[in-house]
Amino acid sequence: MSAPRRRGTLRIGDRVRFEGAVQTEVGLQGTLVRLADERGVGMVELAYLLGQADFEIVGARRGRPIPADRVVDGLPTRVVEEARWWEGHILEVLFGLPPDADPGARPRSEYDPACWSLTKREEAKAAELTRLGHAVKTSTLKHRRQRYEARGLAGLVDGRAGKRMSRFGRVDERVVQAMQAAIEEATDASSRTAGYIFWRTEQILDDRHGRGVVTMPSRATCYRLFDKLTASRHTTGSARTRRSLANQPAGPFSTAQVSAPGELMQIDSTALDVMVLLDDGAPGRVELTGMIDVATRTVSAAVLRPTTKSVDASVLLARTVTPEPMRPGWPEALRMSRSVLPHTRMLELDARLEHAAAKPVIIPETIVCDHGNAFLSRNFRASCAFLGINFQPAHEGTPTDKPHIERMMSSVGTLFAQFVAGYTGSSVERRGRDVDAEPLWSLLELQDLLDEWIVAAFTNRGSPWMAFDLR
Repeated sequence: MSAPRRRGTLRIGDRVRFEGAVQTEVGLQGTLVRLADERGVGMVELAYLLGQADFEIVGARRGRPIPADRVVDGLPTRVVEEARWWEGHILEVLFGLPPDADPGARPRSEYDPACWSLTKREEAKAAELTRLGHAVKTSTLKHRRQRYEARGLAGLVDGRAGKRMSRFGRVDERVVQAMQAAIEEATDASSRTAGYIFWRTEQILDDRHGRGVVTMPSRATCYRLFDKLTASRHTTGSARTRRSLANQPAGPFSTAQVSAPGELMQIDSTALDVMVLLDDGAPGRVELTGMIDVATRTVSAAVLRPTTKSVDASVLLARTVTPEPMRPGWPEALRMSRSVLPHTRMLELDARLEHAAAKPVIIPETIVCDHGNAFLSRNFRASCAFLGINFQPAHEGTPTDKPHIERMMSSVGTLFAQFVAGYTGSSVERRGRDVDAEPLWSLLELQDLLDEWIVAAFTNRGSPWMAFDLR
């Protein structure tokens, strides 16, 4: 009956009994094991080796196995190649042969374990590497050899490559979490300074961990941490921009891809930055409601009203699906003698007809709108259902769901409104003095002017964009 085998884990450097002789494992190559003894180096299949009746591990080295694949997994290629390079030289020092030596090869004279001690072989290897341009001290080589014997390939990997420096440096993680909570609270609140965020962070720390348990870092460190946590979030800037950014959906959402006119259209309403004369003769502001086709960027229709109502949104749909020359009263309105605008400030009749005919008629398939009362009304929904249009409200408070109409509304302010008499500016701080005392257009005149600007300038932007005086 054969003696029981010694169980254990086979490692590089172990001495094993195989075919009646004690040999040393000097390398692994796939499923092949490289064994060396005084007769030379040979290769044997691992399954065959383990299946022999006389196989046993008679001299296991200390240390863990060498899980080479796990050691180098995820490390940069340069780091892995350097560790493998050191492994080859250290194996030659230990056993006289590098791991890629041919079967039957003999050790070089200066690395023959039968002739030289380990110290002498280390000195020879250090001298050789120095001659090759890699200045290495014998003590350095010895320390690397010891780490390799204890930990395998992991002992040769540059430890700096596996370190992952925290994004926030040495700041206490509890402080980071508290400041993140304070910044999240500021999303829907009024804009405040960074000093308030620091004060609120300290309050949160006291509530979570007890008063004085966690110490706030220095003021300079707090500002550095605040800059990292609030990058592109407008925490101390515009509240409207901050809320808009917070409402943006995270992945895997993406931009809708459209390929045909009418496949996706967007509608919105906003105050126009122009004072007009209302029906009662008093100056006032009006609202612009417009629709744009995403595929072609064509503004299909736009209407001006003192206040947008559901019927105005339905009128916009009707104007969208009706060609300009076929609108009721349109041919007569094109006649200069019937126009409410001065002759010299309008396009010539032929040019106006040409641009109007060039404006495409787009039948909407899907309309995206916000949650304004005019668009969520039963009247507008019924109009969409009658025309077979898919009605799709955007997420609440998420203008990024309809970016094209938002950008078009902004373009009306910069390319049209600021050239019109009675322009108020986009905010109170941009408004001039006595704007309502200027000569103002009536609502009907401004609507006529806007219609012509859309067909002659915005839709046909390849032609001169300002073909007539808007004053």
